Amino acid sequence: MRLKAPALAVLLLASISLIAQDAKAPQPTRLVVHAAQLLDPKTGNILKDQAIFIEGDKIVKVGPAPHEIHQPKANIDYPGFGENVPTLHIVSGTVLPGLIDVHTHLTMDPSFGLEILQKSSASAALTGAKNAKATLEAGFTSVRNLADYWEFADVALRNAINHGEVPGPRMQASGPAISITGGHGDMNYLPYADHLKSIGVADGVEGVQAKVRENIKYGADVIKFMATGGVLSFGDDPKASQYTLEEMKAIVADAHRLGRKVAAHAHGGNGIIWASEAGVDSIEHGSYIDDNGIATLKKNGTYLVATVYLEEWFLQNAERLHTPAQLVAKAREVMPAADKNIAHAIASGVKVAFGTDAAVFPHGLNARQFGTYVKLGMTPLQSIQSATVNAADLMGWSDKVGTVEAGKFADIIAVDGDPTKDVTTLEHVKLVIKGGVVYKNETAGMHE
Repeated sequence: MRLKAPALAVLLLASISLIAQDAKAPQPTRLVVHAAQLLDPKTGNILKDQAIFIEGDKIVKVGPAPHEIHQPKANIDYPGFGENVPTLHIVSGTVLPGLIDVHTHLTMDPSFGLEILQKSSASAALTGAKNAKATLEAGFTSVRNLADYWEFADVALRNAINHGEVPGPRMQASGPAISITGGHGDMNYLPYADHLKSIGVADGVEGVQAKVRENIKYGADVIKFMATGGVLSFGDDPKASQYTLEEMKAIVADAHRLGRKVAAHAHGGNGIIWASEAGVDSIEHGSYIDDNGIATLKKNGTYLVATVYLEEWFLQNAERLHTPAQLVAKAREVMPAADKNIAHAIASGVKVAFGTDAAVFPHGLNARQFGTYVKLGMTPLQSIQSATVNAADLMGWSDKVGTVEAGKFADIIAVDGDPTKDVTTLEHVKLVIKGGVVYKNETAGMHE
């Protein structure tokens, strides 16, 4: 007997209902982190004896611990939350939110010569998997990856992390940085006969509009473009603007209309001012920022992503890496100038978000930049805020990360000591939890 469609639908719905009644929905995993000290980066207050209740990948409650931290048990009953819940007791040091680096290049390693021509999108993605793990274990649970040159390898890496296929931080990926022909972001390595251009190259208003849309089509979360020349590239000037103001406005208008923020690589001159006036969300580097640039960023509320630790590592290791002499000479001019100008910008009250340009130095050393920020005039708390609340705001993720609060992702780290007094403790993270999953646990006195 053949059933008519309505009758068949009724039988199917009934069957589904019976199956649903028999099946038990999986319960979210639960974890409690009991912290002797918990830093609130918004205020700088250190709260004593706090319990962080985690269900699945989110924090559901934070408050005074309901039991003694110095009498740790591996599993504890929490009325209203659950019985026999796994508990981590952080009996020394400080717990704080996972750190954020808003300027990384996970699919690249320190290499500044022709090796880039030998790399494929597959090898770049594998490099990215290695570096993502190192970055996460260094305590950075969220990053922006700003520029990839291998057919959206950074987007593939982001997707693999999101699917749980490889460990790594939460990522916003830009895909290829948008650059003028022959500018920073275009590979000027081969002769004219090869007609080589990087995949992010676009010229003119219509050209940059099309490139923004193409990047978004293939998965970009954020748009990056090169507003000035760069340091570790041939034939361009870090002080010279690459795009016109009209081209920059076109990039920002399309990106913002389509829901993406915009980061502008800009070392100095009109490039900084035009990019800010065009409406970008952040200026990356700012090595030659002056009073006019500072005033413009403050007027428009534009973040400065000050990438200053890289100078120390690069200048010590450039020759060992066989960096071309032309690039080393440019770096020796630009990088020391950046310290003085960034210190002036910090003192002038420009908003700063923590970004390192990791790949100019090895991934996993990101936290060394906190000490550099303090040397340039920040307090330890301000440097921590740059990598938590400020960075989360720049990414548009203030409702997701940057503080340890109910409703946010359970992204938590722990360090020995008090980072508001000695920020270098952040270079030696002992505990890393991302989305409720413990990826690293090396703290003495911690129990699970």
